[in-house]
Amino acid sequence: MERKRSDAKRKRAPSGAAVPRVDLTEALYRALFLEWAEKGFAAVSLERVASRAGAGKAAIYRRWSSRGEFAAEALEALGLQMAIIEDQGSLEADVEAFLFRLRAALRHPLVRRILPDIHAEAVRSSEMRQLNARVAGQRRGQGQALLSRAISRGELPSTLDLQLALDLLPAPLYWRMIVIGMTPSRAEVSKLAAAITAGLRAMG
Repeated sequence: MERKRSDAKRKRAPSGAAVPRVDLTEALYRALFLEWAEKGFAAVSLERVASRAGAGKAAIYRRWSSRGEFAAEALEALGLQMAIIEDQGSLEADVEAFLFRLRAALRHPLVRRILPDIHAEAVRSSEMRQLNARVAGQRRGQGQALLSRAISRGELPSTLDLQLALDLLPAPLYWRMIVIGMTPSRAEVSKLAAAITAGLRAMG
């Protein structure tokens, strides 16, 4: 009898907090995006998101403290936080590489439905304004590194209006893809890069 008790103790699962499963976390991300794209962020139900992922609502709150934090991390996982653009050797080549990375992110069908909703909800919701600022900040951080390299090379002056330049970098591509709903070809992206580069130089 004593041996049976010892065996039961050895087989008992260890106590303590459960380790979040990576596969379930990814399933929750996918479920959030589907719900968000269908309903809009204001109408997202965490119960429905959890159900889509085959989990309970507690699985969400074990990972994230708020709906906004959940959404922010999900967007980063989707790829909106672009990798650092390596030095391509010139301002125009850097701008072109930046635009190709941005185009890849904006081509995702869920991104094209979710981003307009972020902007619309940011007008009404402080939670969404914070999320919008976080997404925009990531993109502008990449642009700032690009512009700093161009200034170091002497291609742009140190007096460049950085905020205006950061607005200019993604704007034409974003307008075409998210506002108009068109996806430019690689040749068209190269033309945009040349036009943006000319604009940046003219600002200097």
